[in-house]
Amino acid sequence: MILRDRVEGVIRGWHEFELAQRDPIQVIDFDCMPGRGPAPIQIESRLHAYQLLCDIEAQASADEPSVERLQADTTYLAALMGQRFELKPYIARTQGCNSEGWCPSYVQERGDIAREHLSRMGIPWAADTLTSIRQLEGLVPAEEAAGAIRKAADDLEPLVRSVTGVTVRFPIVIENVAVDDYWSYWLDGNRDEVRLRLNLREASFTEVQARQFALHEVLGHGLQYVSIAETTDEADVPWVRLFSVHAPTQVLFEGLAQALPLLATPGDDALVARVRLEHYLQLVRAEVHLAINAGASIARCIEHVQTRVPFWQEAQIVSALHDRSSSALLRSYLWSYPAGLDWFVCLIDSDPKTAMEIAHAAYRSPLTPRELASKWRAGPPIGGAGESIRIW
Repeated sequence: MILRDRVEGVIRGWHEFELAQRDPIQVIDFDCMPGRGPAPIQIESRLHAYQLLCDIEAQASADEPSVERLQADTTYLAALMGQRFELKPYIARTQGCNSEGWCPSYVQERGDIAREHLSRMGIPWAADTLTSIRQLEGLVPAEEAAGAIRKAADDLEPLVRSVTGVTVRFPIVIENVAVDDYWSYWLDGNRDEVRLRLNLREASFTEVQARQFALHEVLGHGLQYVSIAETTDEADVPWVRLFSVHAPTQVLFEGLAQALPLLATPGDDALVARVRLEHYLQLVRAEVHLAINAGASIARCIEHVQTRVPFWQEAQIVSALHDRSSSALLRSYLWSYPAGLDWFVCLIDSDPKTAMEIAHAAYRSPLTPRELASKWRAGPPIGGAGESIRIW
């Protein structure tokens, strides 16, 4: 695995370089490498990392398992250094899927499904929908969120293990932090420790969200990463064992984690309603992700979103538009949410047996969109079939 080891050495060195800067960024979000993995290569600059990875890519064959990861890293590095890619090739080379989007009638259909689930719970579709949901679900005080999430994870763990067939144990640390940043929570770590940080400046939870969060972050990402790390102990795998949110495996990680309640807790009506609502909201976010990158005005995007989602505030919409157009990382990474969630929801609704098989495989190997599509050939294109609404 000489090529894989060379890639991992550069990525680790690039990660250490970025963490040493005045405004540090994180390149590796989860490290699944065994202790015997390659040492970091000394990196002097982003350009140095870029040149090394480009050299490796030039020497790799097209069917080499590390090539998709190499393309993601070189593209993201170029974007960090100032290159402005058109959105579609940028998404294709980083997330590994298309960004055609979804037609208006499909988005409307998914909105109807979300509204139906909320209506069954007595929640109207209006400016105060989120307030009504929170009141019904019961708020968890911020200082008690970590304990509520841990308890929910303990309660739900047997269900997820039943779905995925994994037996590996995993340690997790849950930390409360207060930082002035966009994220409400972030999970990272390595094979020996999973760390979940809750940003108390941004995060708020209800009792249902605590269960949803436990499934997504702890039993989705955390248990999945540690299970994949166990695979690297058992076999000399050909794929890169360092995971980053700008890379093609993120569609799998975010898609399955968001849809996991449909597999693990299909009888939990409140959780299922949350997934159905989030599916619709992610499709709306995808619409403006495409629009703002195609030159749509802020005013037109806000107008469109408010017709779709009456309970989103203008400041919230503007923040979403900024993230999806101005950040080299978020312009790529945030597309993994609608692309992955839509594909997994369609899979679970259409073919539960195949969904269980893919979930089992996905807790052992980091499948790319290309590999996911090969396992469900009847499925829709990951990233949408096209004809997204024009709002510019």
